[in-house]
Amino acid sequence: MADMVNIKINGVAASVPKGSTILDAARQIGIEIPTLCFMKEINEIGACRICIVEANEGRGFRQVTACVYPVSEGMEVLTNTAKIQAARKTTLELMLSVHEMNCLSCVRSTNCELQKLCHEYGVDMNAFEGVKPKYEKDTSTAHLVRDNNKCILCRRCVAACKQQYVSVIGPNDRGFDTAIGQPFKVSLNETPCISCGQCTVVCPTAALTEKDDTDKVWAALADPTKHVVVHTAPSIRATIGECFGMPIGTNVEGKMVAALRRLGFDRVFDTNFGADLTIVEEANELVERIKEGGTLPMITSCSPGWVKFCEFYYPELLGHLSSCKSPQQMSGAVIKTYYAEKMGIDPKDIFCVSIMPCTAKKFEIGREDQSASGYPDIDVALTTREAARMMQRLGINFENLPDEEFDSPLGDDTGAAVIFGATGGVMEAAVRTANAWLNGATEAIDLKAVRGTQGIKEATVEVGGTPLKLCVASGAANAKIVMDKLAAGNPEGWGFIEIMCCPGGCVNGGGQPIQPQSVRDTVDLKALRAKALYDQDAGMALRMSHESPVIKTLYKDWYGDFGSEKAHHALHTSYIKRKKY
Repeated sequence: MADMVNIKINGVAASVPKGSTILDAARQIGIEIPTLCFMKEINEIGACRICIVEANEGRGFRQVTACVYPVSEGMEVLTNTAKIQAARKTTLELMLSVHEMNCLSCVRSTNCELQKLCHEYGVDMNAFEGVKPKYEKDTSTAHLVRDNNKCILCRRCVAACKQQYVSVIGPNDRGFDTAIGQPFKVSLNETPCISCGQCTVVCPTAALTEKDDTDKVWAALADPTKHVVVHTAPSIRATIGECFGMPIGTNVEGKMVAALRRLGFDRVFDTNFGADLTIVEEANELVERIKEGGTLPMITSCSPGWVKFCEFYYPELLGHLSSCKSPQQMSGAVIKTYYAEKMGIDPKDIFCVSIMPCTAKKFEIGREDQSASGYPDIDVALTTREAARMMQRLGINFENLPDEEFDSPLGDDTGAAVIFGATGGVMEAAVRTANAWLNGATEAIDLKAVRGTQGIKEATVEVGGTPLKLCVASGAANAKIVMDKLAAGNPEGWGFIEIMCCPGGCVNGGGQPIQPQSVRDTVDLKALRAKALYDQDAGMALRMSHESPVIKTLYKDWYGDFGSEKAHHALHTSYIKRKKY
């Protein structure tokens, strides 16, 4: 048992583990101390000064930063004295003196941590007047907008980027001139940014946001010449409810479908169909590599941030990547070829929208070799947040909507597709099908060894009488650990590897609903969101991708065999070696 320390916070006695900070201790007894820069275990720097408290260690009360100051035996802490409240208010007013305060038109209004604190502390937005720096927005990438006019220099984005290993952003200049940006002040598209968007979900303001593409969708919906189709990624059903105040981890699939219909889409499909399609093509590719001595280990390719990471940092290992397109792109390819022909619609008249957990999907739709019909597989990729904003604009009462079902046939799926949104889900889905094809299994296995939110997981399964070592990694920093071992000759003997760019997988993607950092520090978002997906999978009749009647019909009528030339042309892609500038 850990050594315990006895303290008092606001007169309440508490016993907490030795080494705890004042912030840790306060949270353990239900007292929340405000923070702006703090991210548990990621950005513990005490820079913003919002978390200051008064602490007495026997020498009288003095002000310290709660997020980094350790408790000691007999310490007394006061978190909300008049002096502390005045100090926090002054700090907030100083932040506002250099902050662009266009809250009424800001995308983060009502979900801005700075705005919330300013309201709570009754700040005077004009308390300090002086020189206000003016920055040009960086809109150079397909996925992100940086607006330093709204930056408070908390450095959360810097920490998130470092956590993802790439570290392409950081502070430039010093003192009053300090600004977060790229080395040598180049634009973001001139760096090896992998488009993961993890910086956007931790930013407390709107200094970092996804590039908003909703106007393109509104225009398409208003165009009578366009047949507008939407499809939603597996994880969206477990997250979009948060944008409407619903509990974290609530599966709102039926309400989401109903809301999208009310937006005016001609068809509402499920990207899960594309996930099932990805699995049968990927499992077929894995089996071929095992039987024919192809490049092993094979690595999954459905995470565009991971693919971009590999292209930048491990171009010599690109041969290990599966050539399969992601479920987003496969869905678009099928919609603009098979579906277009069945419906008698010219592909040029189909406008295909995807709703994704991921900002890197905005980058992916512009990649080469992603146009099976001769037109882009996907016209617009929206984040979960963008989709929710569209629903809110139309006044859709999301929580009270009746449940509705996806349109058939491209709205039908299996449990294997549903779990794609969680780290380990792609691996488990692929192994279910490979196990059936090579071992004759008729029941879907639950590969619990690769479930959970750990950064790296391993398992061994028997495929065709041969043990196959599996590895699952999520988060680019963990991808680096795995790829370094692979570059060193694969001493672990892995045969199949799943990598997701974002920690925890798509449920924690850079396009998911933004939760305050106090929630991110104390609630396991990844686990709660993933549980909704695994629960849905467990209750489904069909849990292996190759069992899907729609998949069977698609191959019978359109592609022929798994991995056929026609399937390869439409459903597979290629990669490039990228320079790190």
